[in-house]
Amino acid sequence: MNEVIETILNHRSLRHFEDKPLTAEQIKTIVTCAQSASTSSFIQAYSIIGVKDKEKKKKLAEIAGNQEYVEKNGHFFIFCADLYRHITIGENEHINVSPSIESTEKFMVALIDASLAAQNAAIAAESMGLGICYIGGIRNNLDEVKKILKTPERVIPLFGLAIGVPTKLTEKKPRLPYDHIYHEDEYEQDKEVYLSQLQNYDNLISSYYEERTGGKRKDRWTEQMAIMLDRKSRMYMKEFIQKNKLDLK
Repeated sequence: MNEVIETILNHRSLRHFEDKPLTAEQIKTIVTCAQSASTSSFIQAYSIIGVKDKEKKKKLAEIAGNQEYVEKNGHFFIFCADLYRHITIGENEHINVSPSIESTEKFMVALIDASLAAQNAAIAAESMGLGICYIGGIRNNLDEVKKILKTPERVIPLFGLAIGVPTKLTEKKPRLPYDHIYHEDEYEQDKEVYLSQLQNYDNLISSYYEERTGGKRKDRWTEQMAIMLDRKSRMYMKEFIQKNKLDLK
């Protein structure tokens, strides 16, 4: 096992950081690593916004559900699906690219490109001894986030990435069983096998929580998911995306 694999396997979300900003060199390294990620057809349909302004970070923390680590970290990155530059390219080249830009396929490309770039950034940061935490809570109110970041049409802030020097380490959460995630040749549809894998994972997660909380918590993963998915959240997203001239057909 090499250092890269060890870094990846050692991942855990960290939420407590030193009050110490990242250096310009660290920021550039992380962003450059993000840019080295694969990109569909070389389209590079994403942008990264680094937020240093304390007032903006405070507002973003409030939007994300008053998550303190959005405000207090070494640097806060926001990854955006970005097809604004491509519509601009079309205008400059006198080619109508709107039908392609306003398609579900290109919207998916932008989401995938941004996600690949973000994971490169996360691994780079962790390899530098920094801690990271993805923040999906900025999607609680994207209209307000766009105002704060002054993003144009066809740019969708997707999630944040808080990075900093960690002050507190947490235990790694066990992931789903290998055999439940990895299917060979075809999808495993034997319900008995499928449910057995989930039950084994439930037992593992329940024990993890019980040990971590001293017996105060021992809920199952499937229980968590069912309760979470029973609550509707961010149901405005389709309308928001269409309003920003993406994924119209």
